[in-house]
Amino acid sequence: MATVLVTGASGNVGSKVVGELREHGIPVRAFVRDLGRAAAVLGGEVELAQGDFAEPASVRQALEGVERLFLICANHPQQVQYGTQVIDAAVGAGVRQVVMLSTIGAEAGSPTTFFDQHGRIEEHLRGSGVPAVVLRSSHMMSNILGSAVTIRQADRFFLPAGGARIAMIDPRDVAAAGASVLSAAVRGGRTSVLTGPEAITYGDVAGQLSNALGRPIEYVAVPDEAAAAGMAQAGMPPWLAEQVVAVFGALRDGINSSTTGGVRELTGREPRGIEHFARWAAPLLSGSA
Repeated sequence: MATVLVTGASGNVGSKVVGELREHGIPVRAFVRDLGRAAAVLGGEVELAQGDFAEPASVRQALEGVERLFLICANHPQQVQYGTQVIDAAVGAGVRQVVMLSTIGAEAGSPTTFFDQHGRIEEHLRGSGVPAVVLRSSHMMSNILGSAVTIRQADRFFLPAGGARIAMIDPRDVAAAGASVLSAAVRGGRTSVLTGPEAITYGDVAGQLSNALGRPIEYVAVPDEAAAAGMAQAGMPPWLAEQVVAVFGALRDGINSSTTGGVRELTGREPRGIEHFARWAAPLLSGSA
């Protein structure tokens, strides 16, 4: 059976793609930078390929004998370079299918850097000649995990989302959709938009976290400037904080306010709601996991 290489394999989505593929009985190789962390997250039975996008030779080595690729390329100043290099290496290795995790709003030339980067990688993938499926994900529920410290210490979290209604998606559903594509004969050239079941606010998220954690959790809407300053104070690189704030601006403008049937079309079931994610995330947010 064809081996699948998963990049970003120890992250919120990648780790779950690995798990889904294993449940499907598909051989999987995890491309990771930190072997220790990957082993802790993925378990000891997963084939690990250590490397870095900045080291093209490690990418080429990881692709040896691989027929399918699940491409996750994290936000980085050199994201486009890294993503296109992986695609070129996959073509050179004879990979037969690439499934790329992208984002709603992806468009080359977008004034929002994250959307521009994803859009440019998408364009390169479509022009590569390899059969490809792009999964454009909505804003992920797992982003709330970035506020775990303030939730634990102060029962509050601070974001510049205002009252935006967002069709947030559980990363487990993104992974399930990706694994379904990789385990079935899905034609290339397809772009699927993945969202959660309804558009909700971060106030709704706070309510579900309150229920799951058994104590009141408050969402505090903050201005963009205060959010960027707080992220920088927490150690986030300034370029990243600036772009995260820009994405929240797009969310307030409604870029993720519509739902789709993408998850149902690819997996045969409805996506999970925020109440399911809140229960799953409760041990992580309480510090018990």
